Amino acid sequence: MKFEIPAGAGYILQTLAAAGHEGYLVGGCVRDLLRGVEPHDWDICTSALPEETEKCFAGRRILGTGLKHGTVTVLVEGEPYEITTYRREGPYSDRRRPDYVRFVPDLAEDLARRDFTMNAIAMDLDGNLRDPFGGAEDIRAGLIRCVGEPDPRFQEDGLRVMRALRFAAVFGYEIEAHTARAIHENRAMLDRVAAERINAELRKLLAGKDAGNVLRQYPDVFCQFWPQLGPLVTLEQHSPWHCRGGWEHTIHAVEAAPADVALRLAMLLHDIGKPACKSTDEQGVDHFYGHPAVSARLADEMLQALKFDSKTRERVVLLVKRHDVPLPPTGPAIRRWLSRLGPEAFFQLLEVKRADNMGQNLEKVRGRLAELGEIRAQAERILAEKQCLTLKDLAVNGRDVIAAGIEPGPEVGQVLEGLLKRILDGEIQNQRNALLKGINSIKQQLLRQ
Repeated sequence: MKFEIPAGAGYILQTLAAAGHEGYLVGGCVRDLLRGVEPHDWDICTSALPEETEKCFAGRRILGTGLKHGTVTVLVEGEPYEITTYRREGPYSDRRRPDYVRFVPDLAEDLARRDFTMNAIAMDLDGNLRDPFGGAEDIRAGLIRCVGEPDPRFQEDGLRVMRALRFAAVFGYEIEAHTARAIHENRAMLDRVAAERINAELRKLLAGKDAGNVLRQYPDVFCQFWPQLGPLVTLEQHSPWHCRGGWEHTIHAVEAAPADVALRLAMLLHDIGKPACKSTDEQGVDHFYGHPAVSARLADEMLQALKFDSKTRERVVLLVKRHDVPLPPTGPAIRRWLSRLGPEAFFQLLEVKRADNMGQNLEKVRGRLAELGEIRAQAERILAEKQCLTLKDLAVNGRDVIAAGIEPGPEVGQVLEGLLKRILDGEIQNQRNALLKGINSIKQQLLRQ
C-alpha cells in the first residue's frame, strides 16, 4: 500500500539507500498513517551510524544535539527530520532514560525496545511494513499492547503508564488485558516521573474523546499523583439531585464538557472538596455545604503540584470556585457576572454549569439546563449590543468626575464604580448626560457619609 509522505522524508530515505544504508519511517508517523491520520512528525531509523548519517547529508544543515543516543536531525526545506541509528538500550536506572545505548545492525532489535506494538512498526518508501510484533493488527483491532512483557516496559520508564492511558483516551482504543494489569501494578512508577512530564500527558489525555472511560477504569493511576482524588472515588451521594456517586458524577461531567484543557480540569476537580464537606440530615439526605471553596483550594494545590502554568491554574481555580454560584437569567445579573469575570470566563462558567448538570439527575435539572441556554442567548445579545460592562466603557471618565467637584483621589474611582454598578443594575443608561447627573447624586451620598 502506498502512503503519501513528505518530499523531505522521501529525500532522506532515498539518500540513505543510495549510500548503501537501510532507512525506514518509524514510530508515531507510521502508526498515524495506518490510522488514516496525518502525522505531525516524521521520524526515521537507519542502519547507518551517526557519523555515516552526517556524511550522507554533509551539504545540509545538521543538528547534533541527540548524537549521544544516535540521533542526527537534518533540516530539509526548513523542516527537521530526526534520523536515529538502530539501537539497543541499557537498563533504566533513573526510570526515565537508558544508562547507555548500543548501536545494532538489525531493525528488529531496534523495534523491540519500543513501548507499544503500534509504535514498533517501520515502513519503507514503498509502503512495505516491518512489523515483528503485530502492531498493524493491533491498530486495526483498536488495541494498545506492550512490546514483549508489559512489566519491564513500564519499569523502564514510568511515564509509559500515562502514555498508555493517553493513547486510550485520544484514540478511543482498548488497553489489552495483560498491559492493563501491568499498568495497575506499576502505577507507583509514576512517583519517579517529573511532574512536568505527567502534566503534558494529562493535558492530552483529558482532551481525548474517551477520557471518561480511562478515568472510570484507572482511578488508582490518577490517585497515584493526585491522592486527593481518593476520597472522591469512594464518595456516595444520597440526594435527589444526584443519581451517581462522586467519581461517576465527575466522569459524566468531564465527558459533557468541551474538549478544552481548562474546562476538563475544572470538571475533574470541581467536587474534589465534597468528601470533606459532607453532612447527612435526619432524612438521610447528603449535603455538601461550602464545597466549592474547599474544592478551589484543593484544586490550586493539585495543579501547582503538577506544575501547571499560572494562566491555566488560575482559570481552573476560578471556575471550580464559582461552579455552584446562583446565576439568575436576568439582564442585571448577567451583566454583573460578565463584568466581574469577562466574557471568556463567563461563557466557560456556563459550560461548567451545563456539564455539572449533565452529570446529575436529568429529571431534576432539565429546567436548569434550559435556563443556561437562555442566559447564554442574553449574554450574547448584551455583547453584540456593546453594552457597558467595564469602567473603560463608561461614557464619562475621571476628568468629568473631577470637573463635577470631586477632589482627585480614591473618591474619583468610587464614583466611577458607582456609575458602573447603576448601569449594570439597569438603573441608568450609559449616556453622558445621565451619567453626569449620576455623578452629582453619588457626590451627595459621599458628602453625607
